[in-house]
Amino acid sequence: RNFLFLRKLATPATTCAEAYASRLEAVEVRRRADEEVTFKALAEKLAGVSCSLPRKASPDEKLFGSVSAGDIAASLAAQGFAIDRKQVILPEPLKALGVYTVPVKLSAEHQASVKVWIVREPG
Repeated sequence: RNFLFLRKLATPATTCAEAYASRLEAVEVRRRADEEVTFKALAEKLAGVSCSLPRKASPDEKLFGSVSAGDIAASLAAQGFAIDRKQVILPEPLKALGVYTVPVKLSAEHQASVKVWIVREPG
């Protein structure tokens, strides 16, 4: 009496069960191939994207506040990209005016870089 069989966590290795497992594996391979194409296309689109974030700054170009991953994700969402703030890799918030290259992690294998321009807010 097997512990896994009693709790319906496993099934005996019959020919039907093996065929079912191979069909599930084939579906998973197709799904991953589709995701690969989707993420590759999204990475190519994001490579040419830049976002400009106007912020108030002191005369020595330090920001009154900071730019976080959420701000960058919101700017990308305004441009039509569905990027979550957790996908934007920012070790610490940006606190000065300038141009930054920020990596965006799309999946475990795919990553894109986005240019972020932090400019002085007029007025």
